[in-house]
Amino acid sequence: MCGRFASQLPPELVARLFRTTNPTPNVAPNWNTAPSQNTLVVRRHPETGERHLDVLKWGLLPYWTKEVAKARKPINARSETAATSGMFRAALKSRRAIVPCDAFYEWQTMPGGPKEPFAIARQDGSPLALAGIWESYKGQQGEITRTFAIMTTAANATMSFLHDRMPVILEPEVWPTWLDGPDQEAMSLMQPAADTVLRLWPVSTHVNSVRNNGAHLLDRVPGETALDGGPNPE
Repeated sequence: MCGRFASQLPPELVARLFRTTNPTPNVAPNWNTAPSQNTLVVRRHPETGERHLDVLKWGLLPYWTKEVAKARKPINARSETAATSGMFRAALKSRRAIVPCDAFYEWQTMPGGPKEPFAIARQDGSPLALAGIWESYKGQQGEITRTFAIMTTAANATMSFLHDRMPVILEPEVWPTWLDGPDQEAMSLMQPAADTVLRLWPVSTHVNSVRNNGAHLLDRVPGETALDGGPNPE
């Protein structure tokens, strides 16, 4: 599952990292990206085949949607069933994407208490590359809305402390396979990250409200210890 994430990466850095070819969009950092908000997404342009960095809205809106107001707009797609789902099948086959971010958030339900938020990032400090799919919807007035969802899989041992699902995390060497490779090879990547890839630490409940934003949302709760025992994220 992935319902909130932090993206403070400068667009120019993302463009260099993923070797995109289009003019780099100008997007402000967002430490509390939530469903229905816009964020940077790497995708293959459907006409030129070139790798683009574009701004898409989180919450998939299929091209065949009849009533936008009543549409589901899912933010996640289960990798085990997406290929047979009418909602995700076409996008999974032809419109795969990568969602770059610094960290994502997950909540742990405490007995008799509120849910406690945790931030999850890579152990090596490099950006996360989440597997995604995207769609393009054309409105009645001809306006184009591009949206995305994040692929999820079973949790690894690190994440199972918090949840039984996790986003699919792609290593750099398989980015081309996910974006451009044959379907069977791309789907073989829908696996939990290795247990040594991620680290997680408790953060303030300020992240619970989408109205709160800022780098402080990634700060470890004072007095708490990260589950990997590592240093406080910079």
